[in-house]
Amino acid sequence: MNELSERFETHEPGDRQADEKLRCDACPVMCYIAEGRTGACDRYGNFGGRIVRADPVRVLDYAVEKSAAVVPFGGEAWDGELVNTGRRFVTAIGAGTTYPDYKPAPFIVSQEVEGVDLVTVVTEGIFSYCGVKVKIDTDRHLGPETAMVRAQGEAVGHVTTGEYGSQMLSLGGVHHLTGGSKSEGRVTCDTLLSLCNRKPVELSIDGGATIVVEAGKPPIIDGKAEHRMRVGCGSATIGMFATQWRGLVDEVVVVDDHITGVVSEHQAGKVLGWEATGIRILGRRSTPGRYFKVSEPGLGWGGTSISDPLAILGEWNANKGARPGLSLLMVSTTGEQFAYYELDDDLKPVEKPFPERLGKSVGLIEENCEPAMCTVLFVGGAGGSLRAGVTENPVNLTRSVQGLRTYVTVGGAPVYVWPGGGITLMVDVTRVPDNAFGYVPTPALVAPIEFTLRRDDYLALGGYESEIRSVDDVMARGGEYFNERATGSAGTDNPWPPLAQLRRMAPGGLP
Repeated sequence: MNELSERFETHEPGDRQADEKLRCDACPVMCYIAEGRTGACDRYGNFGGRIVRADPVRVLDYAVEKSAAVVPFGGEAWDGELVNTGRRFVTAIGAGTTYPDYKPAPFIVSQEVEGVDLVTVVTEGIFSYCGVKVKIDTDRHLGPETAMVRAQGEAVGHVTTGEYGSQMLSLGGVHHLTGGSKSEGRVTCDTLLSLCNRKPVELSIDGGATIVVEAGKPPIIDGKAEHRMRVGCGSATIGMFATQWRGLVDEVVVVDDHITGVVSEHQAGKVLGWEATGIRILGRRSTPGRYFKVSEPGLGWGGTSISDPLAILGEWNANKGARPGLSLLMVSTTGEQFAYYELDDDLKPVEKPFPERLGKSVGLIEENCEPAMCTVLFVGGAGGSLRAGVTENPVNLTRSVQGLRTYVTVGGAPVYVWPGGGITLMVDVTRVPDNAFGYVPTPALVAPIEFTLRRDDYLALGGYESEIRSVDDVMARGGEYFNERATGSAGTDNPWPPLAQLRRMAPGGLP
């Protein structure tokens, strides 16, 4: 956020013009902006005596072939042959907003696709009800569930339920944005903005780790970059690789914070005829060969707090197969930690040089671990101003989205719409064009959103027919905020929204 947004104070709306300044009505702040300056959000400015959207409207060109290269934005002459393939899409990035709710969306664009007239309604939505869900691929313990997550010392979210091979954070939301102190709200908004625009953010977790999160990049946990997520829990690892160890080692323990696996007791080992070894695990036995709570969670082996794997072993039992010379492999669920032991005459495990014969199996665990990555999903609820800019009867848009008659995108990227009431959507920010998200210092996030549907469906739900324009007209004349239009090639991961909606509506089409 800029310096102006840090010190702005709300005020009652005054005259449209005060001295040499113009009032901007694009958000509830209603900045008075001097000539040649921008407002608190940096998105609108007073240029030539009129309020202008400072960034260009972004128009995507979609290639016909999936193998097409990506061309950056910037209005330059393109080298490839993919520009203006006829598959253009006016995104809401740079389009402007419908605030204060009484007017149609900035652009309502008509396109004919395979003989069907489709309409796309685009607007930059102001989201107070928004946040991000962050998936961090790691076995490391980041902090207890419900622990507060902080940025710059301010509470911005919490640790939520972990998933398979990943830790999860829930950040933002209306209570952090508007329900706390001004500092908490502004830091929360700044954190969400950076994460959604794929910039790195340092977060600290109460009673846990300090992490650096950046969408599409490996997490950095307490200063150390993660390289891979686990192949599975300890039990699953035993099941996958038991045949690799048969005949090469007498016992294998896969150390894991969730379920530690022991091959001689595990069902996979039993099926293969594995002999008992007399091993004893210091943990809570779930089923044969599967143990819970061998340690507290932490940053050690397999997401436990231990640095010495022998700490989870009890006394070996000679009556159940323990003997001098018995060999033992201990390995983590990522293959990053491993050690080899043999029992001495007192049935105590003694570490030995790691044998070459076991190197392949450890390497196979590593090979089957996917790269560790941070995933950031923007989550927002599309409310009054968004829907009123599409139709005079906003609930009709909600029903159309829920009935799959309207295809929703964010900057051209497909979204997941939650079932139930309202339009609550999620989108992977790595599929959205660069710097697509903005903010207003109320504080709230600004996100581009597009609604694509058949023209006849649009008119049936009470759309603004007189505001419908062609893509060529938008390119030639722009919109009410007088900003430029910038074309660029869309990435190959996202479908062309008009065609995606048309095919979804076809008989047998998929939602």
